Amino acid sequence: MQYTYLLINFFTIFIPFIFSFHPKIRFDKKWRYFFPAVILVAVLFIIWDDIFTSLGVWQFNDDYILGIYLFNLPLEEILFFICIPYSCVFTFYCLDKFYNLKWNSRIEAIYCIVFSLLLLVVGVFFIDRIYTSITMFTTAAVCLTLKFLSKVDWFGKATFVYSILLIPFVIVNGILTGSWIESPIVSYNPAENMGIRLLTIPVEDIFYGFEMILLNIYFMKLFEKKWAGKEEELVEVNSTNVKSRLK
Repeated sequence: MQYTYLLINFFTIFIPFIFSFHPKIRFDKKWRYFFPAVILVAVLFIIWDDIFTSLGVWQFNDDYILGIYLFNLPLEEILFFICIPYSCVFTFYCLDKFYNLKWNSRIEAIYCIVFSLLLLVVGVFFIDRIYTSITMFTTAAVCLTLKFLSKVDWFGKATFVYSILLIPFVIVNGILTGSWIESPIVSYNPAENMGIRLLTIPVEDIFYGFEMILLNIYFMKLFEKKWAGKEEELVEVNSTNVKSRLK
């Protein structure tokens, strides 16, 4: 069915979108920070995706898509980089809002180093597999940069939330890669990955997704920090001006 991939995107974002307006959540108030972040990250991943498609790292099944393309990518794949981050960042926002997910800073740093080193080792070992090597190298670079250069204090939180998100991840990516349907929506060139699969999902997809979500959280928080501060300054200036006129 040509609407399959489109429906996957729709049902991925539908519930998070509806609950964004819940009075105890109000994620909609974060849209001014989230959407610039998701567009920025989407552009990076769309470029990556387009290059890999042109190189034959993966390809799309016309039986499950509308046939509307931007460069080498179907419309549904473009929407994927909006819908999946929305649901994931929404989940991170909710869990962080209602629960104390903070890790011990020392444990978080050690975990980040060990995790990144393992990724780098795998990337070097499979240097001839472009999907594996690029994904492992870039994910390690993102983790180390966020933790030790940007000094974010939520890396452990994001790791924990992403581990929970692996449950819906398996469902969504499982369908995309051929689980529970006749043929995959997205098929992968086995010569460009390790050949290790979770059901029908190349294991590289797990780290690809983790990297994408980390970057979305980072830029949303970055924009919020910069723009919210400016908004507060503007309010203070306006308040001062009003008071001076009243005098």
